[in-house]
Amino acid sequence: MNRAGLWVFLLIAFGGSWLLALPLWVGADGLASPWMALIGVLIMFTPTAALVAVWSTRRKEGVWARELARQTGLGLGARKGRTLAVTVALWIGVPLFAIVATALSAALGLMDLDLENFSLLRESTEESGVEVPMPLQVLVAVQLVAILPGALFNSLFAFGEEWAWRGWLLPRLMGRGTLFAVVVSGVIWGLWHAPLTLLGYNYAALGPWAALMFVPFCVLFGAVLGWARLSTASVWPAVVGHGALNASAGIPMLVADAAAAPNLALAGPLGVVGMVLLAVVALVLFGLFAPRGQQSVVEPEPDRAVGSGA
Repeated sequence: MNRAGLWVFLLIAFGGSWLLALPLWVGADGLASPWMALIGVLIMFTPTAALVAVWSTRRKEGVWARELARQTGLGLGARKGRTLAVTVALWIGVPLFAIVATALSAALGLMDLDLENFSLLRESTEESGVEVPMPLQVLVAVQLVAILPGALFNSLFAFGEEWAWRGWLLPRLMGRGTLFAVVVSGVIWGLWHAPLTLLGYNYAALGPWAALMFVPFCVLFGAVLGWARLSTASVWPAVVGHGALNASAGIPMLVADAAAAPNLALAGPLGVVGMVLLAVVALVLFGLFAPRGQQSVVEPEPDRAVGSGA
Protein backbone atom coordinates (compact mmCIF):
# COMPACT_ATOMS: atom_id res chain seq x y z
CA MET A 1 0.00 0.00 0.00
CA ASN A 2 1.01 3.63 -0.40
CA ARG A 3 2.91 4.51 2.78
CA ALA A 4 2.39 8.23 2.29
CA GLY A 5 -1.37 7.65 2.17
CA LEU A 6 -1.20 5.60 5.37
CA TRP A 7 0.67 8.31 7.25
CA VAL A 8 -1.72 11.00 6.03
CA PHE A 9 -4.62 8.84 7.17
CA LEU A 10 -3.12 8.34 10.64
CA LEU A 11 -2.22 12.01 10.98
CA ILE A 12 -5.76 13.15 10.24
CA ALA A 13 -7.44 10.44 12.34
CA PHE A 14 -5.21 10.95 15.38
CA GLY A 15 -4.90 14.71 14.99
CA GLY A 16 -8.64 15.13 14.62
CA SER A 17 -9.27 13.02 17.71
CA TRP A 18 -6.89 15.11 19.83
CA LEU A 19 -8.24 18.37 18.46
CA LEU A 20 -11.83 17.49 19.29
CA ALA A 21 -10.88 16.24 22.76
CA LEU A 22 -8.95 19.43 23.60
CA PRO A 23 -11.87 21.03 25.53
CA LEU A 24 -11.85 18.05 27.88
CA TRP A 25 -8.17 18.62 28.62
CA VAL A 26 -8.22 22.38 29.11
CA GLY A 27 -11.46 22.41 31.09
CA ALA A 28 -11.73 21.52 34.76
CA ASP A 29 -14.46 18.88 34.28
CA GLY A 30 -12.56 16.40 32.10
CA LEU A 31 -14.78 13.46 31.20
CA ALA A 32 -17.57 14.97 33.32
CA SER A 33 -17.83 17.88 30.90
CA PRO A 34 -21.34 18.53 29.57
CA TRP A 35 -19.76 18.43 26.10
CA MET A 36 -18.42 14.91 26.56
CA ALA A 37 -21.28 13.12 24.76
CA LEU A 38 -21.05 15.38 21.70
CA ILE A 39 -17.26 15.24 21.61
CA GLY A 40 -17.32 11.45 21.89
CA VAL A 41 -19.65 11.17 18.91
CA LEU A 42 -17.66 13.60 16.76
CA ILE A 43 -14.39 11.83 17.53
CA MET A 44 -15.84 8.60 16.15
CA PHE A 45 -15.99 10.17 12.69
CA THR A 46 -12.37 11.33 12.53
CA PRO A 47 -11.22 8.01 10.98
CA THR A 48 -13.86 8.39 8.27
CA ALA A 49 -12.73 11.97 7.65
CA ALA A 50 -9.18 10.67 7.30
CA LEU A 51 -10.26 7.96 4.86
CA VAL A 52 -12.19 10.39 2.66
CA ALA A 53 -9.26 12.83 2.70
CA VAL A 54 -6.83 10.14 1.54
CA TRP A 55 -9.13 8.90 -1.19
CA SER A 56 -9.89 12.41 -2.42
CA THR A 57 -6.34 12.54 -3.77
CA ARG A 58 -7.14 9.67 -6.13
CA ARG A 59 -9.62 11.53 -8.31
CA LYS A 60 -6.85 12.10 -10.81
CA GLU A 61 -6.50 8.33 -11.18
CA GLY A 62 -10.18 7.98 -12.03
CA VAL A 63 -10.68 6.00 -8.83
CA TRP A 64 -13.34 7.35 -6.52
CA ALA A 65 -16.77 6.54 -5.11
CA ARG A 66 -17.55 3.17 -6.71
CA GLU A 67 -14.05 1.80 -6.19
CA LEU A 68 -13.94 3.22 -2.67
CA ALA A 69 -17.17 1.44 -1.82
CA ARG A 70 -15.92 -1.84 -3.28
CA GLN A 71 -12.53 -1.82 -1.61
CA THR A 72 -13.82 -0.75 1.80
CA GLY A 73 -16.61 -3.32 1.99
CA LEU A 74 -19.67 -1.10 1.68
CA GLY A 75 -21.42 -3.88 -0.20
CA LEU A 76 -22.58 -7.19 1.24
CA GLY A 77 -19.89 -9.31 -0.38
CA ALA A 78 -20.30 -12.22 -2.77
CA ARG A 79 -22.19 -14.33 -0.22
CA LYS A 80 -24.91 -12.02 1.06
CA GLY A 81 -26.54 -14.72 3.18
CA ARG A 82 -23.29 -15.33 5.02
CA THR A 83 -22.83 -11.61 5.58
CA LEU A 84 -26.33 -11.34 7.03
CA ALA A 85 -25.76 -14.36 9.27
CA VAL A 86 -22.46 -12.98 10.61
CA THR A 87 -24.07 -9.58 11.18
CA VAL A 88 -26.94 -11.08 13.18
CA ALA A 89 -24.50 -13.27 15.11
CA LEU A 90 -22.54 -10.21 16.22
CA TRP A 91 -25.68 -8.18 16.87
CA ILE A 92 -26.90 -10.81 19.34
CA GLY A 93 -23.59 -12.39 20.32
CA VAL A 94 -21.78 -9.28 21.53
CA PRO A 95 -24.44 -8.44 24.16
CA LEU A 96 -24.41 -12.11 25.20
CA PHE A 97 -20.64 -11.84 25.55
CA ALA A 98 -21.10 -8.81 27.83
CA ILE A 99 -23.61 -10.72 29.96
CA VAL A 100 -21.40 -13.80 30.18
CA ALA A 101 -18.35 -11.69 31.06
CA THR A 102 -20.33 -10.01 33.84
CA ALA A 103 -21.67 -13.30 35.22
CA LEU A 104 -18.24 -14.94 35.05
CA SER A 105 -16.67 -11.98 36.82
CA ALA A 106 -19.18 -12.40 39.64
CA ALA A 107 -18.58 -16.16 39.79
CA LEU A 108 -14.83 -15.52 40.09
CA GLY A 109 -15.39 -13.08 42.93
CA LEU A 110 -14.20 -10.07 40.93
CA MET A 111 -17.48 -8.19 41.43
CA ASP A 112 -20.55 -8.42 43.63
CA LEU A 113 -24.02 -8.40 42.12
CA ASP A 114 -27.08 -6.75 43.61
CA LEU A 115 -29.99 -8.13 41.62
CA GLU A 116 -32.53 -7.13 44.24
CA ASN A 117 -31.89 -3.46 44.97
CA PHE A 118 -29.50 -2.56 42.12
CA SER A 119 -27.69 -0.36 44.61
CA LEU A 120 -24.91 0.90 42.31
CA LEU A 121 -27.44 2.04 39.74
CA ARG A 122 -29.52 3.63 42.50
CA GLU A 123 -26.48 5.43 43.84
CA SER A 124 -25.43 6.75 40.43
CA THR A 125 -28.92 8.03 39.60
CA GLU A 126 -29.19 9.78 42.98
CA GLU A 127 -25.78 11.41 42.55
CA SER A 128 -26.72 12.66 39.11
CA GLY A 129 -30.00 14.10 40.38
CA VAL A 130 -32.00 12.15 37.81
CA GLU A 131 -35.47 11.14 38.93
CA VAL A 132 -36.34 7.66 37.69
CA PRO A 133 -40.10 7.44 36.95
CA MET A 134 -40.20 3.67 37.55
CA PRO A 135 -38.85 1.05 39.94
CA LEU A 136 -35.18 0.29 39.31
CA GLN A 137 -36.02 -3.34 38.57
CA VAL A 138 -38.21 -2.17 35.71
CA LEU A 139 -35.58 0.31 34.56
CA VAL A 140 -32.93 -2.41 34.37
CA ALA A 141 -35.29 -4.69 32.46
CA VAL A 142 -36.08 -1.90 30.00
CA GLN A 143 -32.40 -1.13 29.48
CA LEU A 144 -31.57 -4.77 28.87
CA VAL A 145 -34.39 -5.11 26.36
CA ALA A 146 -33.27 -1.90 24.68
CA ILE A 147 -29.76 -3.24 24.03
CA LEU A 148 -30.59 -4.84 20.69
CA PRO A 149 -32.34 -1.81 19.16
CA GLY A 150 -29.72 0.34 20.86
CA ALA A 151 -27.02 -1.64 19.08
CA LEU A 152 -28.51 -0.70 15.71
CA PHE A 153 -28.75 2.95 16.73
CA ASN A 154 -25.15 2.95 17.95
CA SER A 155 -24.10 1.40 14.65
CA LEU A 156 -24.81 4.75 13.00
CA PHE A 157 -21.89 6.19 14.96
CA ALA A 158 -19.77 3.03 14.95
CA PHE A 159 -19.70 3.30 11.17
CA GLY A 160 -17.53 6.40 11.56
CA GLU A 161 -14.80 4.18 12.97
CA GLU A 162 -15.37 0.81 11.32
CA TRP A 163 -15.43 2.06 7.72
CA ALA A 164 -11.86 3.23 8.27
CA TRP A 165 -10.39 0.68 10.70
CA ARG A 166 -11.84 -2.59 9.41
CA GLY A 167 -13.14 -1.37 6.06
CA TRP A 168 -9.97 0.33 4.83
CA LEU A 169 -6.98 -0.17 7.14
CA LEU A 170 -7.17 -3.87 8.00
CA PRO A 171 -7.21 -5.20 4.40
CA ARG A 172 -4.30 -2.94 3.49
CA LEU A 173 -2.15 -4.47 6.19
CA MET A 174 -2.86 -8.02 5.02
CA GLY A 175 0.25 -8.09 2.84
CA ARG A 176 2.26 -8.96 5.94
CA GLY A 177 -0.12 -11.68 7.04
CA THR A 178 -3.36 -11.95 9.00
CA LEU A 179 -1.77 -11.89 12.45
CA PHE A 180 0.22 -8.77 11.62
CA ALA A 181 -2.82 -7.02 10.15
CA VAL A 182 -5.10 -7.85 13.08
CA VAL A 183 -2.60 -6.92 15.79
CA VAL A 184 -1.30 -3.72 14.18
CA SER A 185 -4.76 -2.42 13.25
CA GLY A 186 -5.95 -3.23 16.79
CA VAL A 187 -3.02 -1.41 18.39
CA ILE A 188 -3.64 1.63 16.18
CA TRP A 189 -7.33 1.54 17.08
CA GLY A 190 -6.52 1.35 20.79
CA LEU A 191 -3.96 4.16 20.71
CA TRP A 192 -6.34 6.35 18.72
CA HIS A 193 -8.59 6.40 21.84
CA ALA A 194 -5.79 7.99 23.91
CA PRO A 195 -7.32 11.52 24.09
CA LEU A 196 -10.12 9.97 26.14
CA THR A 197 -8.48 6.95 27.76
CA LEU A 198 -5.62 9.05 29.17
CA LEU A 199 -8.37 10.80 31.15
CA GLY A 200 -9.54 7.45 32.54
CA TYR A 201 -12.24 6.66 29.99
CA ASN A 202 -13.58 3.08 30.40
CA TYR A 203 -11.34 2.44 33.44
CA ALA A 204 -11.78 5.40 35.78
CA ALA A 205 -9.82 3.78 38.61
CA LEU A 206 -6.70 3.51 36.45
CA GLY A 207 -6.42 7.15 35.48
CA PRO A 208 -3.95 7.62 32.58
CA TRP A 209 -3.07 3.90 32.67
CA ALA A 210 -6.49 3.31 31.12
CA ALA A 211 -4.89 4.21 27.78
CA LEU A 212 -2.55 1.24 28.04
CA MET A 213 -5.26 -1.09 29.36
CA PHE A 214 -7.55 -0.42 26.43
CA VAL A 215 -5.02 -1.41 23.75
CA PRO A 216 -5.13 -5.20 24.32
CA PHE A 217 -8.90 -5.05 24.46
CA CYS A 218 -8.97 -3.28 21.09
CA VAL A 219 -6.61 -5.89 19.62
CA LEU A 220 -8.79 -8.77 20.81
CA PHE A 221 -12.18 -7.28 20.01
CA GLY A 222 -10.72 -5.94 16.79
CA ALA A 223 -9.71 -9.51 15.93
CA VAL A 224 -13.34 -10.61 16.16
CA LEU A 225 -14.51 -7.67 14.05
CA GLY A 226 -11.62 -8.25 11.67
CA TRP A 227 -12.57 -11.89 11.24
CA ALA A 228 -16.09 -10.76 10.31
CA ARG A 229 -14.72 -8.26 7.77
CA LEU A 230 -12.35 -10.75 6.15
CA SER A 231 -14.90 -13.56 6.14
CA THR A 232 -17.63 -11.57 4.41
CA ALA A 233 -15.71 -8.93 2.40
CA SER A 234 -18.17 -6.50 3.99
CA VAL A 235 -17.72 -3.91 6.70
CA TRP A 236 -21.32 -4.07 7.96
CA PRO A 237 -20.91 -7.01 10.39
CA ALA A 238 -18.09 -5.10 12.09
CA VAL A 239 -20.20 -1.94 12.21
CA VAL A 240 -23.07 -3.73 13.93
CA GLY A 241 -20.73 -5.63 16.25
CA HIS A 242 -19.10 -2.37 17.34
CA GLY A 243 -22.52 -0.80 17.86
CA ALA A 244 -23.58 -3.80 19.94
CA LEU A 245 -20.54 -3.43 22.19
CA ASN A 246 -21.24 0.25 22.78
CA ALA A 247 -24.82 -0.63 23.70
CA SER A 248 -23.94 -3.44 26.13
CA ALA A 249 -20.58 -2.57 27.71
CA GLY A 250 -22.30 -0.87 30.65
CA ILE A 251 -24.11 -3.99 31.85
CA PRO A 252 -21.85 -4.48 34.91
CA MET A 253 -22.80 -1.03 36.18
CA LEU A 254 -26.49 -1.93 36.01
CA VAL A 255 -26.25 -4.97 38.26
CA ALA A 256 -23.28 -4.31 40.58
CA ASP A 257 -23.40 -3.81 44.32
CA ALA A 258 -22.57 -0.27 45.42
CA ALA A 259 -20.83 -1.63 48.52
CA ALA A 260 -18.13 -3.11 46.27
CA ALA A 261 -18.08 -1.22 42.99
CA PRO A 262 -16.44 -3.38 40.31
CA ASN A 263 -12.94 -2.75 39.04
CA LEU A 264 -13.68 -2.61 35.31
CA ALA A 265 -10.04 -3.29 34.50
CA LEU A 266 -10.64 -6.80 35.82
CA ALA A 267 -14.38 -7.46 35.63
CA GLY A 268 -16.92 -7.25 32.85
CA PRO A 269 -16.58 -7.21 29.06
CA LEU A 270 -13.84 -4.55 28.95
CA GLY A 271 -11.75 -6.06 31.72
CA VAL A 272 -9.37 -8.99 31.93
CA VAL A 273 -12.27 -11.45 32.09
CA GLY A 274 -13.73 -10.10 28.87
CA MET A 275 -10.34 -10.10 27.19
CA VAL A 276 -9.77 -13.76 28.02
CA LEU A 277 -13.18 -14.62 26.57
CA LEU A 278 -12.42 -12.60 23.44
CA ALA A 279 -9.06 -14.34 23.04
CA VAL A 280 -10.81 -17.72 23.12
CA VAL A 281 -13.45 -16.57 20.62
CA ALA A 282 -10.81 -15.13 18.27
CA LEU A 283 -8.74 -18.33 18.39
CA VAL A 284 -11.81 -20.42 17.57
CA LEU A 285 -12.88 -18.14 14.72
CA PHE A 286 -9.48 -17.94 13.05
CA GLY A 287 -8.58 -21.53 13.90
CA LEU A 288 -11.75 -23.33 12.86
CA PHE A 289 -13.38 -20.82 10.52
CA ALA A 290 -10.39 -19.08 8.98
CA PRO A 291 -11.40 -16.55 6.31
CA ARG A 292 -10.61 -17.67 2.79
CA GLY A 293 -9.09 -15.40 0.18
CA GLN A 294 -8.12 -12.68 2.64
CA GLN A 295 -5.51 -11.36 0.26
CA SER A 296 -8.12 -10.55 -2.36
CA VAL A 297 -10.30 -8.33 -0.19
CA VAL A 298 -8.81 -5.32 -1.96
CA GLU A 299 -6.96 -4.84 -5.19
CA PRO A 300 -3.38 -3.56 -5.25
CA GLU A 301 -3.18 0.22 -5.36
CA PRO A 302 -1.97 1.55 -8.71
CA ASP A 303 0.32 4.24 -7.26
CA ARG A 304 3.59 2.52 -6.37
CA ALA A 305 5.85 5.56 -6.59
CA VAL A 306 6.29 5.97 -2.84
CA GLY A 307 6.90 2.31 -2.13
CA SER A 308 4.85 -0.51 -0.70
CA GLY A 309 4.48 -2.29 2.59
CA ALA A 310 2.58 -1.86 5.82
